[in-house]
Amino acid sequence: MNLRVLERDDIDFLAECFNNMYFWGEYSNPVFEQTSKSGLMQNFDNPPNIAISIEWKKFIVQKKDGNRMGFVWHFINQPYGVMEIGCFFVPSERGKGYGAEATQLMVDYLFLSKNIGRIQACTNVRNKTAQKVLEKAGLKIEGTIRKLLFVRGAWTDYHLYSILREEWKEPKILTRTEKK
Repeated sequence: MNLRVLERDDIDFLAECFNNMYFWGEYSNPVFEQTSKSGLMQNFDNPPNIAISIEWKKFIVQKKDGNRMGFVWHFINQPYGVMEIGCFFVPSERGKGYGAEATQLMVDYLFLSKNIGRIQACTNVRNKTAQKVLEKAGLKIEGTIRKLLFVRGAWTDYHLYSILREEWKEPKILTRTEKK
């Protein structure tokens, strides 16, 4: 598995994912309602000014053979400067350990490259698979955010998970490189 920065050539893959109700799974609403390729391209070329975020980075998750199977992201949630992460995978690639590996890669990458003290993620309280993924990457549950999102016709509670730099200690997948 490999993570790489989202590129213009990935727009077709994103449009296919975003417009497929099954891609989002049973625990979340589609983040984007039916999104055209031209709309995604416009947002790629001229990202919207998102008030809650000063940095939003998206990565494609692909197999070693180059086949794309999902995406992960991180952004700084303002006004507190807290780094948040998330991921989604195509349905046929779920349950194979890619989510845990991608999440761990993102945690390692962020703590190795950014001067941050905390990484957090939210997940639907019913999404036990996502909770296991976060826990495997070292995140701990902090509590429940009641009625955070309107999901498939009902206000839904979410668990807030986090990992602090001092809890992380060292990379599990990525390794530090030292200049000689």
